[in-house]
Amino acid sequence: MSDQPRPRASLRTAVVWEVLKEALDRQAKAAGRDALDVLDTGGGTGNFAVPVARLGHRVTVVDPSPNALFALERRAAEAGVADRVRGVQGDILGLFDVVERGGFDAVLCHGVLEYVDEPAEGVRNAVAALRPSGALSLLAAGLGGAVLARALAGHFTEARQALTDPAGRWGEGDPVPRRFTAEQLSELVSGAGLEVGAVHGVRVFADLVPGVLVDTEPGAVDALLKLEAAAAELPAFHSVATQLHVLGEKRP
Repeated sequence: MSDQPRPRASLRTAVVWEVLKEALDRQAKAAGRDALDVLDTGGGTGNFAVPVARLGHRVTVVDPSPNALFALERRAAEAGVADRVRGVQGDILGLFDVVERGGFDAVLCHGVLEYVDEPAEGVRNAVAALRPSGALSLLAAGLGGAVLARALAGHFTEARQALTDPAGRWGEGDPVPRRFTAEQLSELVSGAGLEVGAVHGVRVFADLVPGVLVDTEPGAVDALLKLEAAAAELPAFHSVATQLHVLGEKRP
């Protein structure tokens, strides 16, 4: 990865990045060109947009926060990709007020569906932004990971609340408005007309392992990264992942 994060931070992004990079490589090969047009909805300060641009692609970031877009502009300039990154203020439910339909080879929708009132509409808009043959990278909070985290912290009533709540929330103080299962996200993707290419569990172990162990044990970060990668594709671990990643692909 060109825009390599700090080792601890890489635990949060490594699985998604590898899947995304492979998908972009496939799209570029199929399109017969090196540079793709990529849309990053809710892309904020460019955690994915800047590394994607460093691969040579053109990235449009749509985000409702002016502060985030300002930070994106600065980050892209520092990375030497300011000419390939464009930020526009908006959100996924009003997506076509700021970008064109059918204008992108790939759409990233990371950490967005948890916060919108109509997740299905958000996914439909993301798909409508794709060209006839394109890919959607969808990342959202996983229900099982929150239940497990609350239980391991000794908050058993909150864990049960998250398990039974329709939105997967553990209480009034929960900062995440909505969580999903792998099945729910896959249904949103297929319901919008895409073929589900892959489902991965993200941060299966990373949020449960004590930080002091990862930071002080020699080789711990690399070993944990390899464990995360090995578990990510296994359905048995999707139900306990902090986040879930679904790759949807448009078939021509």
